[in-house]
Amino acid sequence: MTAQHVTARATAALQNLFIGDALAMPVHWFYRVSDIDKAFPEGIRHFHPAPEVHPSSIMSLHSTSGGGRKNASSSNKANVVGDVILKGKAQYWDRPNIHYHQGMRAGDNTLNAHCALALMNVMHAANGHYDRDAFLQAYIQLLTADEPAHPDTYAESYHRGFFAKLASGLPPEKCAAITHDTPSVGGLVTIAPLVIGERLRGTSLADTRKLCREHLALTHPDASLAEVCDAFVNLIDGLLFRDTDTSVEDLLLNATRSLPRRDLVKLVEGNKPDREVVGRVLSPACYISDAWPAVLYFALKHQLDPLKALQANTEVGGDNVHRGAVLGVLLGLIHGEATGGLFDQLTRQNDINQAIDRLVGADTTSAR
Repeated sequence: MTAQHVTARATAALQNLFIGDALAMPVHWFYRVSDIDKAFPEGIRHFHPAPEVHPSSIMSLHSTSGGGRKNASSSNKANVVGDVILKGKAQYWDRPNIHYHQGMRAGDNTLNAHCALALMNVMHAANGHYDRDAFLQAYIQLLTADEPAHPDTYAESYHRGFFAKLASGLPPEKCAAITHDTPSVGGLVTIAPLVIGERLRGTSLADTRKLCREHLALTHPDASLAEVCDAFVNLIDGLLFRDTDTSVEDLLLNATRSLPRRDLVKLVEGNKPDREVVGRVLSPACYISDAWPAVLYFALKHQLDPLKALQANTEVGGDNVHRGAVLGVLLGLIHGEATGGLFDQLTRQNDINQAIDRLVGADTTSAR
């Protein structure tokens, strides 16, 4: 392992975070694979805009006044969507079959990826280190800007719950909301920049894990998700600083949590279609209990073909956007280069590239 290897891996990991997100965006939360095939009969091999129609969208059932779904008391509460966040976008939330990311262009990134970009910029301002209060300020500014600072129409439950609490007068560090989907893979999207930035500047692995848990708890206070976050941090570190003779497969298998190692190996070696594994054996939904082993499954099965891994993740549907961001990080660390020549096609490529260069710059020092 050389400093050049570490820099290349870190750069590729962060580039792939945005690639995996944007590639899956058009079919995010498609839960019938037949609908994916109908919309994209040739498969998804490059970036596409969001289709006008989302055949399985239930955005109209989601609360616009807080986290979770609508209920009898929702009509008596002030709207968070439209009044506090996503200004100008509330009109889309009550229409059937509106795409969660309506209006987004090919190569656009979704909201959680923009949160990762905001974190990277915050870390640059703090000499490459994490600053909780500065992140919270940047997060609030990103979501509440009068002129949209991101192109998305949808905000996950955790965003809506956070800003409902903030609007009620709670301080930002006390605004984490617990809903049915708090243990969600979307909570891991901002973790990789934090790990990479801190570890490249010599912060110990133990202290980095602690920072990541504290960061995660700002929006996703859940013990099971925190345990997976620990595994993700360890895996990023192991892949980033590995020697050439270190087994990538062993590192991936050591990160399993809810699915035993031997069962994951059986799924990979069983050579079943990806849609049978993630769709029948493992749920394609956001819940971390299945989403994390699904990420490891794609990384293990397709580690020699990273574009195939991201395509397979995209085409099983469900919460493929957030899985894709996390999977992209792992693939970048494994291969040391961005996947499929797609990075230059991101609409915010210049901003993202600058943020990555600052976080993974020549002024960093390897922790090993």
